[in-house]
Amino acid sequence: TPEQVQQLTVQYHLDDPLWSRYWAWLSGAVTGDFGQSIVSREPVSTLIADRAGTTLLLVLYATVLIVVIGLSLGAIAALRGGVTDSAIVMGTGAIAAVPSFVAATVLVSVFAVRLQWFPVFGDGAGTGVGGRLWYLTLPAIALALAALGVSARVTRTSVLQEQDSEFVHIARNRGLPSARILRRHVFRNALIPVTTAVGITVAGLIAGSVVVEQAFALNGLGTLLIQSVQVDDFAVIQAVTLILVTAFVVVNTLTDIVHPLLDPRLQKWHTA
Repeated sequence: TPEQVQQLTVQYHLDDPLWSRYWAWLSGAVTGDFGQSIVSREPVSTLIADRAGTTLLLVLYATVLIVVIGLSLGAIAALRGGVTDSAIVMGTGAIAAVPSFVAATVLVSVFAVRLQWFPVFGDGAGTGVGGRLWYLTLPAIALALAALGVSARVTRTSVLQEQDSEFVHIARNRGLPSARILRRHVFRNALIPVTTAVGITVAGLIAGSVVVEQAFALNGLGTLLIQSVQVDDFAVIQAVTLILVTAFVVVNTLTDIVHPLLDPRLQKWHTA
């Protein structure tokens, strides 16, 4: 009816100038007010708050797997060499090429359906931290698998380059213990490119979680985004997209902040 049209016009500031409408949206977004869902009539911030925990826990879980397993495999390959190095290079190269949705399908088929070691769907909400981590194990592996392979290969290459550097040869000729050389010279300098690669990878996990959440029916931001796209719920789409992009920028910024802490020379360069 004309009355309803007028009500919507006032509610969404459709008669206001463009700059005024944009300012109304931006000022609300900064304070966490993203408007109201067109479909559910609930505040968008409430819908996001109910789902953000699952996505955050999933990404953190996957990040831990990438850092612990990926960096360890890369370091072992560089230090051991030989058959171990070849096996790790081939294995990480293979898993780096596996898309997350393919990994999710295989993991569900083998470990959830056939072996029944893990639940098939859901995030285990209400079962405590341990229960949620158990439910999120397969999704986290599916999300982290390709990135884990990349981080392992970057770590291996970085450690090998540092081992062949001149200052490492000098330290060995001076008779310094091998453990000290590895800890204070090789690993510390190798962490700089590794940190960059891991930071970019973790930022990519935020967007990649959309596919994994759909595959495992997780009640996260990725599922909310897909559902909102299917019903044209533009307010929710805007808010979730903004949050994902902001998280991407924040992770990359934190990576840049960490670099000078690992290498004081970078801090001096930035100061100069």
